[in-house]
Amino acid sequence: MSTADQHECEHEITIAAPAEVVYRLIAEVENWPRIFPPTIHVDQESTGDREERIRIWATANGEPKSWVSRRTLDPDRFRIRFQQEVSAPPVAAMRGEWIIEPGQEGNSRVRLLHGYRAVDDDAQALAWIDAAVDRNSRAELAALRENVESTVAAVDSTFSFEDSVLVRGVAEDVYAFVNEADRWVERLPHVASVRFEHTEQGVQTLEMDTKAKDGSTHRTMSYRVVFPANRIVYKQVTLPKLLALHTGVWTFTPVGDGVLASSRHTVVLNTENITSILGDTATLADARDYVRNALSTNSSATLDLAKAYAEDRAGFAAAE
Repeated sequence: MSTADQHECEHEITIAAPAEVVYRLIAEVENWPRIFPPTIHVDQESTGDREERIRIWATANGEPKSWVSRRTLDPDRFRIRFQQEVSAPPVAAMRGEWIIEPGQEGNSRVRLLHGYRAVDDDAQALAWIDAAVDRNSRAELAALRENVESTVAAVDSTFSFEDSVLVRGVAEDVYAFVNEADRWVERLPHVASVRFEHTEQGVQTLEMDTKAKDGSTHRTMSYRVVFPANRIVYKQVTLPKLLALHTGVWTFTPVGDGVLASSRHTVVLNTENITSILGDTATLADARDYVRNALSTNSSATLDLAKAYAEDRAGFAAAE
């Protein structure tokens, strides 16, 4: 991996799991928003036998970034090589490798190698990259170990669900309603305040205060990646105390003369906080029901209002 014009670094960690399990979690990029804290979303495109192109949206030093990488998968040796095809400034080039080595008693040694250059070889930019790579690598490896080692225990606390409505309108209008989060205070009764920003990398930052049924408000922050008129994916990075993870996707699928609008959530419960929030007798099942009801109530309300907005624009409300 070495070249004369790049900086190199290596991070490693020991994980109490077989090498094939660790390799699989890294190879299957749909796991990344769940197991790697900086990752917001990953799109994957196969380019040949054991070759693929992936586009990653993630935070670096707290800033949302996006880049395209090529990966070469080697499941026989538990190795994955990667190289950024399109980097995000101040990175000029980035490459690296995951190496998973079987250890004693079913453990694995995971090594994460990086080599990189800064735009114009700028010293200040290089220092920024050094800090970002170090911070993200440590966070990724720690999260990988925690996620793999708690896989069995987390089965009951990890779940997904979806709400949908059929809209007699066009996908662009339903999408616009959900996309224009800066207008949610005037459009959604459960939203008390919003801070909404766009980045040049195509990532939205959405911070909002949401009103609960008991009158209290809860502040959350999410990063959103938008695919116009098709889907909006997001990852919540400031979470309610009952959640350890919350990712989701809004989808807008044309069907016949309308569109099926859906909101899918994937959550991991923070089991340590169940009794302090829901009471001493609360169970895991109670927490699942509580979280699903709270999230579904808000997403269903948003979908219903998006439906009314799109159908009004399509003239159905006037026709009736």
